[in-house]
Amino acid sequence: MERDELVRLLSAEGLSLLDSLPPYSSRADVVKTVADLRKQGHDAGLVAAVLSQSRLRSRARTKFGEFSDRMLFTEPGLEQATRLRVAALHAGRFARAGLRHVADLGCGIGGDALAMAAVDLEVTAAEADEVTAAVAAFNLTPFPKVRVLHARAEDVALGGIDAAWLDPARRTTTGGTTTRLADAADFSPPLDFAFGLAERMPVGVKLGPGTDRELVPRGAEAQWVSVDGDVVELVVWTGALARAGVGRAALVIRGAGAHELAGPADAEDAPVGPLGDYLYEPDGAVIRARLIGDLARSMGAWMLSEGIAYMTGDREIDTPFARGFRVIERLPADERSLRRALQERGVGTLEIKKRGVDVDPAALRTRLKLKGDETATVVLTREEGRHVAILVERL
Repeated sequence: MERDELVRLLSAEGLSLLDSLPPYSSRADVVKTVADLRKQGHDAGLVAAVLSQSRLRSRARTKFGEFSDRMLFTEPGLEQATRLRVAALHAGRFARAGLRHVADLGCGIGGDALAMAAVDLEVTAAEADEVTAAVAAFNLTPFPKVRVLHARAEDVALGGIDAAWLDPARRTTTGGTTTRLADAADFSPPLDFAFGLAERMPVGVKLGPGTDRELVPRGAEAQWVSVDGDVVELVVWTGALARAGVGRAALVIRGAGAHELAGPADAEDAPVGPLGDYLYEPDGAVIRARLIGDLARSMGAWMLSEGIAYMTGDREIDTPFARGFRVIERLPADERSLRRALQERGVGTLEIKKRGVDVDPAALRTRLKLKGDETATVVLTREEGRHVAILVERL
């Protein structure tokens, strides 16, 4: 979003017009809306600005629910913003640690600061980008204990502040195109600065779930979070925000429930054994946290093959930490025989899951030339190092 666009939005006419729009829907409806607004005398720049915000508000409902209807967004800010439910868990950790004044350094559009303010924390929020800082100030206006600064994280005075939260910007936008930054030194603020603060105060740092594990400081708690099967973040907690004895954690949020698997360090893998009656695929957060071995042992299961994140066992286990499948039968692993086996079973719709094999499921599905009324799920992986194809059904 450009500065001029934000100025238009923040005018009385802009905000009133934005709030009057129906929910963003199809492109055809948008074309009609543009025509109607232009007939009402609104200038083209304002119409474009409010429709862009209407689209972002619609997308933001998955993260902010009904709160999105009274917020403003930037494209990269929404992309990186924490889901409100997850932000509430972050805020709760600060509150439980007795930390009352938090610096949100690199606050983006203000999602985490909003959650902190909701649990009555005092927040000093800072954002280096002028437009994004203004958007955050608008979104946080209802909270008198929040102060928003247009400032770099490195320039914020931290006297009287108990702890810091950082969500370093990991994307850059040039010419309307947003790209991810690969080097942690290019983050804003840089990761060295973020972890350097841990020597002064308790710190929480939100990172992408695929962040190099070698960057996690020794002695910190690393918590991977998944929401409905999608791993959304890694949070590194230090000082009073880190839990004693917890070095690795997987927080799994599904529907209305939240469950956590934690350990002091990476878990040793469970022993490898042959395919049992059931196959289990750990949640992505468990895989990222490298706690598969602990999960397998708690379930009485074993690994299907070394280095592959499938577990197997002879008991049906209901766990939030893994998806379960009942093993129906082994199928031939080579493509020609697999095609024949599926044709004999009348399989026309096939879900292909794979780990540890170099296969493009979409391309393979095309080559199998499936015909029939039956649906099936096939897992392509390794069993004790050997290629296998396993016909399964979801539990």
